[in-house]
Amino acid sequence: MRLGTTRLTAFDLVIVAGGLLLVVLAAQNLGPALAALRGVGTWGTFTARRVECVSHPGHEQCTWTGEFRGGRVVRPEVGFYGGDRDTFTPGQTVRAFDTGRQGHVYGEGGSNEWIVVVLLLAAGLGLMSWPLLRLRRRPSAEPSP
Repeated sequence: MRLGTTRLTAFDLVIVAGGLLLVVLAAQNLGPALAALRGVGTWGTFTARRVECVSHPGHEQCTWTGEFRGGRVVRPEVGFYGGDRDTFTPGQTVRAFDTGRQGHVYGEGGSNEWIVVVLLLAAGLGLMSWPLLRLRRRPSAEPSP
């Protein structure tokens, strides 16, 4: 591929499609991630029922699943964001809030998920604009044969 070509290639279209996919994924999670950052949502209580852990080499990730109750909202099988194996004991109840994100509620400390969402959004926009920026570049000199 030469710099300064005036047409899009199949590779360019794949890059744009990948960027668009990242933007869509980020956009779907941006609202709940920002709400979790600010602590905005339906406040209530989370009652821990069980912990599920997945072990990776050198790392273990655990999620507590339980019931969230807030006003008229009852979510019987929901995960508590940011908890690890020792965060709760079964039956323990803590204050939590629901942002509407499927599958998760948050503790009083909120979440830093917004960082990953913003990075995905930036990466997607960058990938989508890359072919256009490449097309705008002009070669400084024609290479000699």
